[in-house]
Amino acid sequence: MRRILFLLIFGLAGLAVLLALGTWQVRRLAWKEALLSEIDARISGDPVNLPENPRPEADRYLPVTVQGEILAGEVRVLVSVKQVGPGYRIIAPFRTGDRTLLVDRGFIPTEAKRAERQIGQMEVTGNLHWPDEIDSYTPDADLAENIWFARDVTALAQELGTEPVLLIARSRTDPNVTPLPVDTVGIPNDHLQYAITWFGLALVWAAMTAYFLWRSRAPPEGRTT
Repeated sequence: MRRILFLLIFGLAGLAVLLALGTWQVRRLAWKEALLSEIDARISGDPVNLPENPRPEADRYLPVTVQGEILAGEVRVLVSVKQVGPGYRIIAPFRTGDRTLLVDRGFIPTEAKRAERQIGQMEVTGNLHWPDEIDSYTPDADLAENIWFARDVTALAQELGTEPVLLIARSRTDPNVTPLPVDTVGIPNDHLQYAITWFGLALVWAAMTAYFLWRSRAPPEGRTT
């Protein structure tokens, strides 16, 4: 009897923990979906003027329109685009009034890296962003070949002599540069998979608990009641 009681308590406790973890992931899923909807709404909102002091947290994804001049000089950041292949993001300095910021003009294929691109006066609409693309495995930039491996806003600003502010264009700045606008595709949302995993483990745990309880109550082989 004690064995059965122990198995029952242990099984129910484990089941409760697994169900709680699954329920928590369902709540996290609802929170993440609401957050992504909020970000999508902000990304596609009406553009405003460039803030005086843009802040990474408060102004991330803010839609902005700037008038000014794309200056000479650019940085090429190695990327790969689905169904297209490898290429580069083109990051250029943009002067607006007495300020200079970074503009992510978009994508070019690898063979177009040395082609000339339009510079000079233009209006650019896009979204402010401070991408988090640096980790311990990110190689250092190849400055001799002008190949970078991440959009490190601080390092790019130092290289191009701008404010540490990046505007990712959603309007075209050159006929041969394809804009890669900000979206929420790269923001992970794995909570549904996690919830399914925890609930699946709960089902297996319940089945195993029921099996061991049945085995504990069953008479030994060769003995009848």
